[in-house]
Amino acid sequence: MRRRRAEKRDVIPDVKYGSELVTRMINFIMERGKRSVAQKIVYDAMETIGQNRSDEDPLEILLQAVENVKPQLEVKSRRVGGATYQVPVEINPERQVSLALRWLINFAKGRKGAMKDTLASELLDAYDNTGSAVKKRDDTHKMAAANRAFAHYRW
Repeated sequence: MRRRRAEKRDVIPDVKYGSELVTRMINFIMERGKRSVAQKIVYDAMETIGQNRSDEDPLEILLQAVENVKPQLEVKSRRVGGATYQVPVEINPERQVSLALRWLINFAKGRKGAMKDTLASELLDAYDNTGSAVKKRDDTHKMAAANRAFAHYRW
């Protein structure tokens, strides 16, 4: 028998921007508990974005970039009578943001250069609806569309 679900902890807004999204991004970047290093990376990336696009607020660019990368559908494997089907399912909003942040950060890590610069350029690419993270979202949506025939296995 399964135990109860773990309750979600509240995320404390970050010091500089007062945004929970920035805190979540810092938490995703953080490795081995080194929060100050992760904060420096995120804040430097936001500063770089502010310098590249001086007419716009870096926080607004971050929000729009995450909004552009958030997937609406994904496929989950369901086993029915010995066969495994890729069933398209809608994603809850919390997971949408988590996936978007994870994709942005992983593709930034995959680029060459300092993390603060690659993160800034990945966020700007996502803001402009280009880049690897947006392509990943499109591929996820295409996979869900291709497997629409199995949507009746959803439960």
